[in-house]
Amino acid sequence: MKANRLVAIAIALFACLAGTAGAQGIAWDDLSDAQKELLAPHQQRWSELDPARQQQIARGAERWLDMNRRDRAQAQDRFEVWRGMSDEQRAAARQRYQEFRGLPPDQRAALIDTYRRYRQMPPERRMELRQRFRELTPEQRQSFREQRMRQPRPR
Repeated sequence: MKANRLVAIAIALFACLAGTAGAQGIAWDDLSDAQKELLAPHQQRWSELDPARQQQIARGAERWLDMNRRDRAQAQDRFEVWRGMSDEQRAAARQRYQEFRGLPPDQRAALIDTYRRYRQMPPERRMELRQRFRELTPEQRQSFREQRMRQPRPR
């Protein structure tokens, strides 16, 4: 039961982050059998949901169903982190996400590549870099970010 609740909440989170949806809703009967099974706890109030919300949740359910076991576990872990955030932290995360989405594709790709390379570093090296970044002034941090965005990406 707790796993189903987590799945439903994770789907709702995915739906919130998925972007805007169209104005036409989705009838419960138009959902796939797998989506209906996954979203069963919400069946009674499905028709009361805003049409855009129905579309978001349906897309989130489809994404969940397309995930493998490892991806689902990672999504649940990310959701647990999200649940542990304060309202202010969530607002800041949403703002950063919107800023990221507003970047040109090449800058988004550069950030993704940088993050991927960072995650592949040994934990000690990541800790060292975080500490060095914390010691910078806000102006130095901004200058660093701007320089990084101008640098060509390694291939």
